[in-house]
Amino acid sequence: MNINQIHNVYFIGIGGIGMSALARYFQNIGKNVSGYDKTPSTLTKELIDSGITIHFEDNISLIPTSFYVENTLVIVTPAVSNSHSEWNYFIERDFEIKKRAEVLGLITKDTFCFAVAGTHGKTTTSSILGHILFEAGEDVTAFLGGIVENYHSNLIGTGKTISVVEADEFDRSFLHLYPNIACVTSMDADHLDIYGDASTIEESFREFAEKVEDKSKLFIPKGLDLNGMTIAINQDANFKACNIRVENSSYIFDVQTQTELIENISFGLPGHHNLMNALMALAMAKTYGTKTEDIIKALASFRGVQRRFSYQIKSKNLIYIDDYAHHPTEIDAVYQAICELYPNQKVLAIFQPHLFSRTKDFADNFAQSLSQFNETILLDIYPARELPMEGITSSWLLSKMTNKHKKLILKQNLIAEILKSNATVIVTIGAGDIGELVPEIKKALEAKLV
Repeated sequence: MNINQIHNVYFIGIGGIGMSALARYFQNIGKNVSGYDKTPSTLTKELIDSGITIHFEDNISLIPTSFYVENTLVIVTPAVSNSHSEWNYFIERDFEIKKRAEVLGLITKDTFCFAVAGTHGKTTTSSILGHILFEAGEDVTAFLGGIVENYHSNLIGTGKTISVVEADEFDRSFLHLYPNIACVTSMDADHLDIYGDASTIEESFREFAEKVEDKSKLFIPKGLDLNGMTIAINQDANFKACNIRVENSSYIFDVQTQTELIENISFGLPGHHNLMNALMALAMAKTYGTKTEDIIKALASFRGVQRRFSYQIKSKNLIYIDDYAHHPTEIDAVYQAICELYPNQKVLAIFQPHLFSRTKDFADNFAQSLSQFNETILLDIYPARELPMEGITSSWLLSKMTNKHKKLILKQNLIAEILKSNATVIVTIGAGDIGELVPEIKKALEAKLV
């Protein structure tokens, strides 16, 4: 399939974070774009405001008639049911239908591709890398799984030469890509509903890593069981961050590469996990040939990704942070960053588990991670694409937690419960629709501060 010959692109599930980035891309390169999604959201509103027509009912008659032609590409999200009538309409008429990952594969095949893989850190690492390359003047497009604060978008640039993509392990999507330079940030077990066990997901990452023939262009954290260039904090590695200190809420650090010592790099995102993300992006850009001064300047100006340790309130008396963490390792990283920045302060964490299968597979780890906080509020499990599993509930997860101050709260009662707390640091955590509650929580907390 030649994308240049496609005139129309129709999305089934256009409101997803990855799908919407592709929608913006195709609109930016002059294609007619339209789509369906199940529910309106901030992302769909932004797409509509940009001129893309979207409807929210699975109804064939709502598909614009201009898309009933042969040169229409249909892109479908894996979350859509096989019984979806619009999808079946296009299948029955032999339209060109691709998954998002397949389309990214087509794009990366014709560009110099940076691919960022890993169970954690993909969005932040790829966003930092895309920002570095864009600020350095490269002809780049970065397809991202989050809204980057610098651009208020999940798409950076519309370049035709270089692509930056998140190499998503879900459904083995990353095996569709053609990476020239890549990294694997982590290989923790996840998506066990797809893979079955940890060894199978690790094998999938190995298969992805083998797509990079030149191992000097594959980057891994030191200790990860892959063959590539190593990065580390305060350990000997091919790229080593050292002399780390915190000044004015930002990291200042040096990086020792194989050829030079880069001193006094400033980076504003908290937590050692974000320091590793920045180091990974630096290593990839440096290997590509980006100038050191351009990398330093871009790292200093990077403002972060929405819902990745995203400050909502940052005042003398109250800190409110929102984070997308949905795996125990990610929750631990949030806790580490909070402890580093706000030692000895009382912390309230509000967590919405994401997927019944993930809650089941990692229940003990979730319980351990959440028990670290002074107070924890649980919401019901966000099902996403799944049906309920017998016995797998937030109440069951709550029973495994060991901290004394823990509660299960309905969403409609959440704000009232938050306002009762005297915690000076509040963090909302989760990958479900908890993000939609953030503006209301912020407004209520600001009113309490007055």
